[in-house]
Amino acid sequence: MTVSLPPASQPRATPSTAAPAPRRSAGTPCGAAVDPARWPDVARLPKASWARTAVARLIVRRALARLPLTVKFRDGSTLGTGGPVMRVYAPGAFHRRIGAGGLIGFGESYMAGEWTAEDLVGVLTVLADHAATLVPQNLQRLRGVWAPKQPAAARNTPEGSRDNISHHYDLSNDLFALFLDETLSYSSAVFRTFPATDALLPAAQRRKVDRLLDLAGVGEGSEVLEIGTGWGELAIRAAGRGARVTSVTLSTEQRELALRRIAEAGFADRVEVLLCDYRQVTGRYDAVVSVEMIEAVGAEFWPAYFATLEQRLAPGGRVALQAITMPHERLLASKDTYTWIQKYVFPGGLIPSQEALAQTAAGHTGLRVAASDGFGAHYAETLRLWRERFEARADEVDALGFDVVFRRMWSFYLAYSEAGFRSGYLDVRQVLLTEGGAR
Repeated sequence: MTVSLPPASQPRATPSTAAPAPRRSAGTPCGAAVDPARWPDVARLPKASWARTAVARLIVRRALARLPLTVKFRDGSTLGTGGPVMRVYAPGAFHRRIGAGGLIGFGESYMAGEWTAEDLVGVLTVLADHAATLVPQNLQRLRGVWAPKQPAAARNTPEGSRDNISHHYDLSNDLFALFLDETLSYSSAVFRTFPATDALLPAAQRRKVDRLLDLAGVGEGSEVLEIGTGWGELAIRAAGRGARVTSVTLSTEQRELALRRIAEAGFADRVEVLLCDYRQVTGRYDAVVSVEMIEAVGAEFWPAYFATLEQRLAPGGRVALQAITMPHERLLASKDTYTWIQKYVFPGGLIPSQEALAQTAAGHTGLRVAASDGFGAHYAETLRLWRERFEARADEVDALGFDVVFRRMWSFYLAYSEAGFRSGYLDVRQVLLTEGGAR
């Protein structure tokens, strides 16, 4: 998931410092103060032609009118066929932002407090359910004309990857500790029962790790490469099985805390954590494991990523990945589009499809998918618990120096992700890759 500021178009979500006087969003439920230095594209309305805004208004209102939502506008008018309530406080700004930036504008409008929802996940789940049909088919063909393009600075070159990972994972270890459980695992857990509870989360996270280590065949004496250290939980559990682990990360903040946790667990002599890119690793390993890191690779570099997996694997070795996936047709339709998540949360990120994983591996390596198991409903529950913990600790988030716009952004990110899994638009899978696909 070295610290350097991203481009101005991708505001870094760090605690605010001295800045010009914030602008208050008029007519919104929270009257949120928006710092124009930190949130320039939220503090001001984008430039958009009258025609583009009018077209956006027409498309948005037609889409909302046929969805199972209840959309209430400030003037008392409503749209929708009934369902979770969405309140639009500033319809002019709402439509203008969508006209200028599509879904980026939709998210920025929420950050600005121009619309809200009592059940944000419910509203976003309805939208995710209908993602493929919200825009008329004939207009979808014009996506390349109106949709924002990926910024060149977000490419996942070795240098770009460092900046992209730093943007998210070097925010603050204390911030992540507020909503993650004691394992500090920032990926889907695997529960035994639903609904999940906070008390079940640590065991469910360890169960997820153990399933992946079992898939990779990690045991006494195994040489293990982990791509993406996180805060060290997988490395600790692998070392507890008697393995020797080399783990790589690009996050300085995560590495510092992971090293401390590994030492406290008594495995400093069995685990090495390197601050380097996956493309810089050398050696051969019995098992290569990675949890939800491929989403940060980018389609351009998927061939290099899979080639690295193959090159680092000892004869007879196994690769076990945990990866978020989306339907292949949606990947093809959206892979070149710049999204709200990429702008504010995961610059350079792209969720693959199952087909893309299998096709890239087969097209560039001798690796083949030998097993694949999906458990998206478990991610929805994991995200619900994180979101509830985050929102319940708003005062502590504020005390760390993060402002109200950041809190709205983070709540939207967690709810948006949860909705993706609840709707089935997203899945998460544990995938085994071996030479020739042998088990």
